[in-house]
Amino acid sequence: MRLSLRFILPLLIALAAIAYGVVPMVDGLTLRWSTRDLDSRSSMIATTLQDPLAELIEKGNREKIFLYFDKITQDERLFALGYCPAGPGGLIATRTFPASLNCESLAAGRHPQAKLLTSVSGLLHVSSKEVLIGGRSAGWLILVHDMSFVQRRSEETRRYVFYFFIGMGAIVSLITVIIAQLSWRGWNHGMRALLRGEGLVRPMERFVQPELRPLARDLRTLINEIESEHRTRDVSMVTWTPDSLRRILHEELKGDDVIVVSNREPYIHVSKDGRLEVHRPASGLVTALEPVMRACSGVWIAHGSGSGDQEAVDAQDRVAVPPENPAYQLRRVWLTKEEEAGYYYGFSNEGLWPLCHIAHVRPTFRTRDWEHYVAVNRKFAEVVKEEAKTDDPIVLVQDYHFALLPRMIRELLPRATVISFWHIPWPNSEAISICPWRMELLDGMLGSSILGFHTQSHCNNFLDTVDRLLEARVDREALTVTYRREPSSIHRYPISIAWPPPEEIHCDPVPACRAKIRRRYHLAEDQRVGIGVDRLDYTKGILERFKAVERLLEAEPSWIGRFTFLQIAAPSRSSIEQYQDFELRVRALEGRINARFGKGDWLPILLKIEHYEPEAVHEHYRAAEFCYVSSLHDGMNLVAKEFVASRNDERGVLILSQFAGASRELPEALIVNPYDIDQCAAAMHLALTMPQAEQRARMRLMRGLIQEFNVYRWAGKMLLDAAHMRMRGRLTQYKGDIPGEAPPSGEVIP
Repeated sequence: MRLSLRFILPLLIALAAIAYGVVPMVDGLTLRWSTRDLDSRSSMIATTLQDPLAELIEKGNREKIFLYFDKITQDERLFALGYCPAGPGGLIATRTFPASLNCESLAAGRHPQAKLLTSVSGLLHVSSKEVLIGGRSAGWLILVHDMSFVQRRSEETRRYVFYFFIGMGAIVSLITVIIAQLSWRGWNHGMRALLRGEGLVRPMERFVQPELRPLARDLRTLINEIESEHRTRDVSMVTWTPDSLRRILHEELKGDDVIVVSNREPYIHVSKDGRLEVHRPASGLVTALEPVMRACSGVWIAHGSGSGDQEAVDAQDRVAVPPENPAYQLRRVWLTKEEEAGYYYGFSNEGLWPLCHIAHVRPTFRTRDWEHYVAVNRKFAEVVKEEAKTDDPIVLVQDYHFALLPRMIRELLPRATVISFWHIPWPNSEAISICPWRMELLDGMLGSSILGFHTQSHCNNFLDTVDRLLEARVDREALTVTYRREPSSIHRYPISIAWPPPEEIHCDPVPACRAKIRRRYHLAEDQRVGIGVDRLDYTKGILERFKAVERLLEAEPSWIGRFTFLQIAAPSRSSIEQYQDFELRVRALEGRINARFGKGDWLPILLKIEHYEPEAVHEHYRAAEFCYVSSLHDGMNLVAKEFVASRNDERGVLILSQFAGASRELPEALIVNPYDIDQCAAAMHLALTMPQAEQRARMRLMRGLIQEFNVYRWAGKMLLDAAHMRMRGRLTQYKGDIPGEAPPSGEVIP
């Protein structure tokens, strides 16, 4: 015991001294961290206020500016707001604005980016941001944050540090006593063994277990992958933003522009009554890629399908978009009616679409459609070459319309980095074998440097298909396929939406949206509303959704007259016979259910087969008690994520099909089998009666996931993988320059 005390007492004294020195350091770190957090928060708030404030400044209405500031300072940490105009006019500020601050002390040229100010209210954080109108300075926005929470944090931190060192001292003391006792006993045993002639050290070979070596190797590989990801992404990129993407382009990819190729264009110009109107199509692809292109600039190549598209472009068939704030170029490609009918409606949507979706619709393949598909893919490849500014562009090829395009781009631009993303499911090898041109499709897709799918199961299906149908080397551990001497990486990239959500989707508070939607459809103020938003497509499970509503009203008659399901169905591919028949079936089922349960002015189902702009769709999301996504088979389905993102009130319930890729990311939703009508009806009843506390808990978890795994992360991960692939390609090239260097042994060269 005396020997143990000789160790313990100096240890406790040393720990006490360390604790005494650590506390001030922790206080300083807490203050610096809090200041940095408020710097970032001030920048975000200033960016958010830029456009609305600029409009008010241009109107010169000081009273409205004051009211606007007063409304914003309801935030518990935002202490005060002020605006110092660049020209004549005095300070406009909230009542809580510190008297020691004025426009003279904050004049341009002497503006601190951020500083701390001590006032009667406590410690304040003051930052200033320049307000620009038309590229010219209009003055300075002064943001004052309350930092009283820092003192509370410091007190808590000091208390935790104190408890930590007490606990650590006790644990270390206990371990010291135990080790001292064991060491003494071990020394005695060792001496006795030595006297008996026994060895003191046993050979380690006895403890080696060969069967565990593969597991250890896999563990080391996983650790290396995690370390590699952390090396490529520093602390500033934990939250993925447009700036993160720009950073990748300018640092990792040396500022290369991104070329996106898709069939659907992000903006459609429609000629109506002699004037052009701009519409945004209802498409998950556009929802995901449009914010990426705003962040990265570059060129988006797409089929020009609008009636006014040709009027809107310049001599090079380009138009700058978005119309209100151009950030990138849209290059339109023109197709004849025969090409569109064969390539898009024929092979793509009567052949590949039903083939890849388990929706029990038989695919149709025609030789003439295939010929148009090949010709259109070739036409887009030529446009990619025209738009490429260098011989090694980064090309993002989107979806099943362009399965042949990666190989064609590779033939025209051998050094290009082609990233293909397949937005729909990839079926198993037996299903894909139905296609007469399956070998050509696989050959075209394997022209990609990187090939992405939504889920790992789709990646596995693709690897199985290649392994069965092609003479190629499939490395399932590295998830690569080597074909024609060229490797293609097969990766899972779950697509998402922009975060933070665009400002326009939160333009009205949730209560205002609820009231507006109920007035629009002549519903009672206390009427409960469910929402479904889809293209009018047989894969979306709209018929099953209506049957679930019918079953709900059968099982729970109390909802008759008190609940309405609102279905927004954007028209889609209406020239295809299967879609025409599907629309008739949807209308017929809606009519039958409404005739059975409707009474007076109330109808259980309101079907709106028309196009809604994104702002209107999000208004419906915010007005509903729940959103039902009943896909029979879906790659991801972004409606589920859009609904969650729109509910900043942390209310509402998401009912989600287990056959949508989103169900693997959002387990807090009510996951259902859309074919099980009773289960879906029960989920609707549960959603309508769920307590607000449970709604909030589920919604917070889902919103947190979408915030972290947003569309910028989706694009950023692909671009980072492209950057690493380019770097490996350069290293391989250097290695190949070494005289006598042989190719890797065992490489399969089909």
